[in-house]
Amino acid sequence: METLEAAPPVVPPAAAPAPPARRRVALTPYALLAPAAVVLALVIGYPLVRLVLISFQDYGLRALFTGRTRWIGLANYTAVLHGDEIAPMLVRTALLCVAMAAGTLVIGMGAALAMRELGRRMRTFVTFCLIAVWAVPNVAATMLWTWLFQPTYGVVNWLLTHVSGGFGQYDWTAHTPSALLLVWLLVVWQSVPFVALTLYAGLSQIPADYYEAAAIDGAGYLTRFRMVTVPFLRPILLLVTVLSVIWDFNVFNQIRLLTNGGPNEGTTTLVVWSFTRAFAGQSYGQGAAIAVLATALLVALTGYYVRRLVRAGEGL
Repeated sequence: METLEAAPPVVPPAAAPAPPARRRVALTPYALLAPAAVVLALVIGYPLVRLVLISFQDYGLRALFTGRTRWIGLANYTAVLHGDEIAPMLVRTALLCVAMAAGTLVIGMGAALAMRELGRRMRTFVTFCLIAVWAVPNVAATMLWTWLFQPTYGVVNWLLTHVSGGFGQYDWTAHTPSALLLVWLLVVWQSVPFVALTLYAGLSQIPADYYEAAAIDGAGYLTRFRMVTVPFLRPILLLVTVLSVIWDFNVFNQIRLLTNGGPNEGTTTLVVWSFTRAFAGQSYGQGAAIAVLATALLVALTGYYVRRLVRAGEGL
């Protein structure tokens, strides 16, 4: 008999590779961000562009009334950068900004660590006090500070006179060191609540097991703070540092109302100098140039910290 050979299996033709799926762009996030972007463009974008344009113009008191200006190129920037005031202003602004930001972070961290050790009721009371301080407008707080340190009837002078004597008629705003101290105390007092509450929120998210393991290994309080607390809080510390630098660099109301930039421009920063040059000196072009330079410097500083913040977030 003839044997029947098995038919070879039918192999289906290879399927053609599917075309790569198109990446769908989610429009919902852009739609949600669009209103805020439009508001920022109108509220911040247009004034900033207008400021840059004025910095290239001979914009004085006459131009303010007539609306006619003359383009002078980089003359305003040249006058500002080659003047004798720019170097002291930069140094004073940098030192005061660093001192205020450092004081805010140190005191805020201490307050956050203390809140973690308090009971629930006491912690609620401290939180309420911090929020109340933070809610006070800076103009009202500055006026309060002025009354507290008033030479003749101020509470601070009265207390110091009864404790050590010699402060009965002391004018805190008449001397540069004491005027700088007043500004520092006021700004730090207003900035500490936000930093303290933010850092406390970060501390509450650190698992207690890490502290227990470090304690079992014999680590003391400072070692646990350095090896456990700081690494966990690094992104938050960078964030509050960025915000503190921005706020402290732009401090204006407190200095203007408390010391008016004096004595002898001892408390005048770039922001105050820009206002004084524009409105007191009737040189709006140079005032705008100073403001543009201050903005560029602040963008460079915050850009550096933002890059570090992003890297710290990616390393978690």
